[in-house]
Amino acid sequence: MAAISPDRVENTSTLQRAIREALYAGAISFGLFFLLIGVKTDQNIRNELILVQRWGLLAIVVALVMAGRFLTVAYLQPYFAERKAAQAKAPVVAQSAEKAFLWKHWSKIAIGALILYPVVIVLLVGFQGSLKWVDNFGIQILIYVMLAWGLNIVVGLAGLLDLGYVAFYAVGAYCYALLGTEFGWSFWILLPAAGAMAAFWGVILGFPVLRLRGDYLAIVTLAFGEIIRLVLINWREVTNGTTGISGIPKVTFFGLFDFNVSSPYYIAKVFGIAQSGAYYKIFLYYLILALALLTAFVTMRLRRMPVGRAWEALREDEIACRSLGINTTTTKLTAFATGAMFGGFAGAFFAARQGFVSPESFVFLESAIILAIVVLGGMGSLTGIAIAALVMIGGTEILRELHFLKAVFGESFTPELYRMLLFGMAMVIVMLWKPRGFVGSREPTAFLHERKAVSSSFTKEGHG
Repeated sequence: MAAISPDRVENTSTLQRAIREALYAGAISFGLFFLLIGVKTDQNIRNELILVQRWGLLAIVVALVMAGRFLTVAYLQPYFAERKAAQAKAPVVAQSAEKAFLWKHWSKIAIGALILYPVVIVLLVGFQGSLKWVDNFGIQILIYVMLAWGLNIVVGLAGLLDLGYVAFYAVGAYCYALLGTEFGWSFWILLPAAGAMAAFWGVILGFPVLRLRGDYLAIVTLAFGEIIRLVLINWREVTNGTTGISGIPKVTFFGLFDFNVSSPYYIAKVFGIAQSGAYYKIFLYYLILALALLTAFVTMRLRRMPVGRAWEALREDEIACRSLGINTTTTKLTAFATGAMFGGFAGAFFAARQGFVSPESFVFLESAIILAIVVLGGMGSLTGIAIAALVMIGGTEILRELHFLKAVFGESFTPELYRMLLFGMAMVIVMLWKPRGFVGSREPTAFLHERKAVSSSFTKEGHG
């Protein structure tokens, strides 16, 4: 009898397993999407509720799930396994000069690209066409980058799971909205005031949770976020309830000129240029970029100071932290206050950008999205968090531009309604592919002789 090759047997078993798992995935997806996609409620001409069947669309989705699972098991998983084994056997090769240069100057290159982004967009699509790209993509993504970097101080550095971070975002927004509309104070005065107010509430939250860790801490912070939201809804005499606060003043350039068309100090009148709404959006873009870079700079400086090292010690082991004589009370309170302060800054900017705030902008889902960005990017990693925000927020925003999907799924298909479904799928994929986030290693702030990155293999799950 002819001998059967072991590779052939292995390939046959891999294909069989791929087919089996593809059938399982198809059955599960059929059960999950039967009511979500297979049928849709509608109204007929007699205003009666009817069910519209969409079996074709359901079949396409199930087929895509089955094909994706088959390709993953049959080809992608063996490829990555072989690649990992080859990398383990291969000798360590020094980085090329180009890669070393890019890695060494990565931060400077990224900041330069961000500074030039509005200029490039204006050159490509003009002032009016740049409104969408500067606002929906540039400003929106940078807001979440700043929020995630602020939460990273609490979760990534200090290891305190905070599910109510959106509360500090709301405090900063309402602080600027109320004081700006009632007293007409400048944004540049209210920005530090909003940060100080949010930091104060961070300390208020920190005191009751000093003895809590893990799931209990998460539940209490979640409750704190909901308390703030309910206060905003029900304290109508101050917050105007669900109606919100409108007419929030715009940001001026330190009082030298503003962006109000009716003002004699309007930027177009001062410099003698054509009127355009893009000036204000570009100015806001550079403002949030400066605030985000300030957040990153302060975070990096604090990590090298004793308080930053105390945060990292608290994250790794609180009992060992106490045994070393570190005051865990002040360590936790400083982490909550510092993270909340940057959330307050972002909230004040959000109110100035929108010109309107309401409690609907500060629901628990916002906290979940910010925490997901921190975890997906790699807790403690500023670069990884920025990449995660770009992928997650930019990816969901770009769904609005995918008009060709209507030609595939019909004119009634609205891709932006599926953004949270895709967001959840992306989180599952990333956590399976990179369980410690996009950046799975970190550099310690304290080192002997030489700074070396700590591999994710030597760090706790989720702490890389």
